[in-house]
Amino acid sequence: MGTVLLLASACAAGPQPAEAPTPATSTRETSAPAATSSAAPTGDVMTSDNVKFVANLPRTAPLNGKDDIDTDLAFQGDYAYQGNFGGFAIYDISDPATPRIVSQVACPAQQNDVSVYGDLLILSVDEPRAGEECDAGDGSREWEGLRIFDISDKKSPEYVGAVRTDCGSHTHTMVPAGETLYVYVSSPGPEPESKTCPPPHELIQIVEIPTKSPKSAKIVAKPDIFPERQHSDLASGCHDITAYPEKKLAAAACFGDGVLLDISDPVKPKVLQQITDTENFQIWHSATFNNDATKVVFSDELGGGGQATCDRNTPATKGADAVYDIVNGKLERRGYFKIPREQQENENCVAHNGSLIPVPGKDVMVQAWYQGGVSIWDFTDSAHPKEIGYFERGPFPGGDIAGSWSAYYYNGYIYSSDIREGLDVLRIDDPLTDPAKKVKMDDFNVQTQKSY
Repeated sequence: MGTVLLLASACAAGPQPAEAPTPATSTRETSAPAATSSAAPTGDVMTSDNVKFVANLPRTAPLNGKDDIDTDLAFQGDYAYQGNFGGFAIYDISDPATPRIVSQVACPAQQNDVSVYGDLLILSVDEPRAGEECDAGDGSREWEGLRIFDISDKKSPEYVGAVRTDCGSHTHTMVPAGETLYVYVSSPGPEPESKTCPPPHELIQIVEIPTKSPKSAKIVAKPDIFPERQHSDLASGCHDITAYPEKKLAAAACFGDGVLLDISDPVKPKVLQQITDTENFQIWHSATFNNDATKVVFSDELGGGGQATCDRNTPATKGADAVYDIVNGKLERRGYFKIPREQQENENCVAHNGSLIPVPGKDVMVQAWYQGGVSIWDFTDSAHPKEIGYFERGPFPGGDIAGSWSAYYYNGYIYSSDIREGLDVLRIDDPLTDPAKKVKMDDFNVQTQKSY
């Protein structure tokens, strides 16, 4: 398991540099020499033969300041929603080749991960602010948690309320139940001197949002999933939870652990299994079930996203994905996956946010790797996952954190939220993934999985 990352691509097709498209237009392909490492000049892109760079929509005011980095994505109908440290944006993606801005809302806070349900949009605020509303500064630093918006008018979203949660909300996960929306809040902590995150800290907080009265949202449970940790240094919270309501399961990445949960009663989740990987995983970051919930992919965000870990000096099992089969209700590790393209020492790169590509009978993912770009990989054979396509840019100048934060498949296209470059639209044309183009989704929130 200590094999170093080799400079060999697992793609069947060779790399193809492509000139970046002008905003919201299709790309124009150019010829280029073959390469197996990240050698594209700054601003250029490189793809495998089967991946097409369709469009780019750059950040614009008021969400284009130095600290206004793009974060997570959600989808609904012909719209994409993108979080940003400065607020959030709504895009019309009815024509993926020409995405356009519908509205942008200035609402500063880290990290503004976003999800949508009906006419509601929810933002995760993991930064103490002076108050719950968007115009609250960061002076007194007394509030953090969830902000809720009405998006029935896409051109003019309306702030409707907020819920304060201990240690804020790093990410959140929706579990719908009729007219009630339960939201699992994941957050780090505790911080002994903090006004918003005093110890002890429950690893999960559950917020109840009545969909017809979102202003009355409130915390209804703080399940004690690791009771032995509540008064120890190990109570560091959860980073991310993925729920699969149809299967009554959830998988939680709780910094030092991976956890399989029974969510038959969404307010009282029960631990089915807790696993660790102290040899290879530093920060259990996120989780993805395969379609039939017989596997879970956990990712390790080694270095917290700010380090260059996709190099020959970092083992292929670190900063990677681990593929687990669920056998008789228990997780059994089968293999690891890491992008096989070495990145440069000034490119922050590690496993980050991704989703399934809905290929019936196969297990295929698309995933963001920061400056490692976007990787499409097949884990149908759990023990031997392999990359089948990719997209990436050259190093971002100045040494700032950059690259793809989230990369998700939605209705025939891949949408990548690039920290500095805005919204990218990609398409993969490959015999393995082409069946996914027939799958139509009405909406998509990656942490609330639905079967296809």
